Amino acid sequence: MRPDTSLPELAPGVRADAEPRVAAPDRLRASLARIGPALVLALVVLVFALLTDAPARYLSPFNLRIVLSQTVIVALGAIGMTIIIVSGGIDLSVGATIALTGVVAALAIGAGWPASVATAAALLAGGLVGLANGLLITGLRVVPFIATLGMLGIARGVAKWLAHEQTVNVPPTWVNELLVTFPRQAWMVLPPGVWITLALAVLTALVLRRTVFGRRVFALGSNELAARACGIATDRLKLVIYGSAGVYFGLAGVMQLSRLRQGDPTVAIGTELDVIAAVVIGGGSLLGGEGSVFGSVVGALIMAFLRNGCQQMGWPNYIQEIIIGAIIVLAVALDRLRAGWAA
Repeated sequence: MRPDTSLPELAPGVRADAEPRVAAPDRLRASLARIGPALVLALVVLVFALLTDAPARYLSPFNLRIVLSQTVIVALGAIGMTIIIVSGGIDLSVGATIALTGVVAALAIGAGWPASVATAAALLAGGLVGLANGLLITGLRVVPFIATLGMLGIARGVAKWLAHEQTVNVPPTWVNELLVTFPRQAWMVLPPGVWITLALAVLTALVLRRTVFGRRVFALGSNELAARACGIATDRLKLVIYGSAGVYFGLAGVMQLSRLRQGDPTVAIGTELDVIAAVVIGGGSLLGGEGSVFGSVVGALIMAFLRNGCQQMGWPNYIQEIIIGAIIVLAVALDRLRAGWAA
């Protein structure tokens, strides 16, 4: 008797090869996750435009240029942090790395090095700090939180040692023009640093979404054991992730140098909180496996518009800190809520 190989009966009108449909609530949640950060950004801009005495000034091209310039440092840090957080890691040494690389670039320019070589030295320094984090995590099996917390103190201390605990002034170079409000070439409209950040954001987004490396980063953050079982060299991948992120932090240090026109080993204290908040506000999950460069950049813009709006309102600095702290807590709470929905 031959076995029955026919397909099971289906309801009338249902194809045997049809794919399962995604439930409407799931589609709604996925859509909100994608456009949520942009909606929050629009809401922040609208609220402060209505609260300020002069909405036209808050939304003026001049103020928008200022906000975009102020966003660059956090946005560059957030791009690098996105790669780390998507992989399931964290880096608390961002601010110290920015200070260290800014000092390295300032010392190199002051020693007579070409600005391009000094910039490369700063990027290399940032990459080495990230690589050191990766080695601590993979080699000594120190959890990322502790490893990068220790590196925060090490990098900050090295920055103060190199600068002899004082600021390092630099002669004028093209580095100083990276974050000027009005670039010399009027056709650029926005500062060169803004265009560099946008270009790197697009490039990084394409790498994360369209390459094998990007898929492996998401796989690592989703389930490290499964990724290892699939043949992914997770330790080597972590070294690449932390090293690459360190290069972004190094570029943020160069931008910090451009803004201050000097290398300062005491700057960027607490910047790591802004960077992590930008990634989480933008939809990144501290549990790993989720996040996007677009969302992180939008998150950095939200932080910048919040600070700018508070300044326009004349609110004291502690009010800004309270608001930013509350947003960080809310963003993490929403991240946990999203995880609960997924479960």
